[in-house]
Amino acid sequence: MSTLNDVVKDLATDIEETARLVEGLDEQAWHTPTPATGWTVADQIAHLTFIFHLAGTAACDPEAFARLAAGAAGDFDAAVDAALRQFNAFPPAELLGRFRALGRRSVDALAAVPENQVVPWLVNPLPPTVLASAGIMEIFGHGQDIADALGVRREPTGRLRHLVFFAFLTRDFGYLSRGLTPPAEPFRIEVTAPNGEVWAYGPEDAENKVTGPAEDFCLLVTRRRHRDDLALVATGAEADRWLDIAQAYRGPAGEGRKPGQFTHPGCDH
Repeated sequence: MSTLNDVVKDLATDIEETARLVEGLDEQAWHTPTPATGWTVADQIAHLTFIFHLAGTAACDPEAFARLAAGAAGDFDAAVDAALRQFNAFPPAELLGRFRALGRRSVDALAAVPENQVVPWLVNPLPPTVLASAGIMEIFGHGQDIADALGVRREPTGRLRHLVFFAFLTRDFGYLSRGLTPPAEPFRIEVTAPNGEVWAYGPEDAENKVTGPAEDFCLLVTRRRHRDDLALVATGAEADRWLDIAQAYRGPAGEGRKPGQFTHPGCDH
């Protein structure tokens, strides 16, 4: 089980890696469309900046977070759109500076929360380790959109372990977003890390199991690749159904990606 220090350290690395993806871009490149319909590279960074602003505020100033969350409660999508407009008002260099600064602030604030305490969040309070893992999920998904837009291949690392575990914890989100009843029985998730190690969660004798490369699993649960383009294997009817609906985030599933949209997970295209 990862410690809070492990997760926030890896989150900080992911934030900086994503910042380096965009720091050399000219203004025109910041407006490159990404595979997320209607979102540019700048939109992706603006969205992540907003998410880290929320997380940092939740961890260090719960009352201020409550005010922010109250503003978003009625229509979170509208709040996200408003945040995009707010952060996109900054020139690229300033937006990138805010992304780095608010990302660091969220990392520092989460790191300072005692592990036995919870942090207020949009639906339920979360342990700081889980909220930091959610940050890794956000930056993996939106960072993939940026990498795809720029034709860049990101090298998978052991930091994906936090996202794999987070997706195991949030298995039911895909069902709930579609009004479906999640199965009572847990799944087994058994994926191969970039270094060949096996990361496994869930009972060994589970009837439903998902296996394959960890990177492919992360691309599936963030809906950045279609299952047909991933080397994932489902054992059991329910696990097979889940590969069609998996998502590691709450709310609407979004469009996802089409089969064959990318030649290979994360590849230049």
